[in-house]
Amino acid sequence: MGTSIFAVVLAYLLGSVSFAVLVSVVMGLKDPRTYGSGNPGATNVLRSGNKVAAVLTLLGDALKGWLAVFLAQRYAAQFNLNEATIALVALAVFLGHLFPIYHRFAGGKGVATAAGVLFALDWRLGGIVLVVWIISVLLSRMSSAGALTSAAAAPMVYAGLFQPSFTMLAVGVISLFLVWRHRANIERIIGGKEPRLNFGKSATKKVGKR
Repeated sequence: MGTSIFAVVLAYLLGSVSFAVLVSVVMGLKDPRTYGSGNPGATNVLRSGNKVAAVLTLLGDALKGWLAVFLAQRYAAQFNLNEATIALVALAVFLGHLFPIYHRFAGGKGVATAAGVLFALDWRLGGIVLVVWIISVLLSRMSSAGALTSAAAAPMVYAGLFQPSFTMLAVGVISLFLVWRHRANIERIIGGKEPRLNFGKSATKKVGKR
């Protein structure tokens, strides 16, 4: 029991590391929480005009989600971690990104971290959901539309691949949180005011926080 709690807490602390903030500090960029959408994520870092920083943020946020779940799976037998604990680890690293203890619980929307979690759970699950995200973004040119579509798809893809389980419940909760964190984007999409992705220009004008 103690080992399981330790694994979940450690996953949360890992998820609390904001690569948007970390990469921006290391590369001498403005704090991503002070421009664009105010969201500490790869899409907003891209608005700084620094594509390398955006890619590093994306990879870092995805990697922490993948790493937490991978380590829990890798050492499950050694530390007697059951499937429910691994599911909680997956949820904890994701919630750490959304509500980071290091940044007064004000974090990002969790798309990249969720992707890392899904790939760690099963590469087929992550791959199919990633394809859904790519197609949605290409068609809409809206990162938020890709996030919402893939969030809706994730539980259905899991149900199509595996039997109902604690992990499926965790994936469903992650999807609900993703939709909830994009509630302002949903309002802007409905109102036709959601910004389109433009990889050629920087944007430092506020477009509405989380």
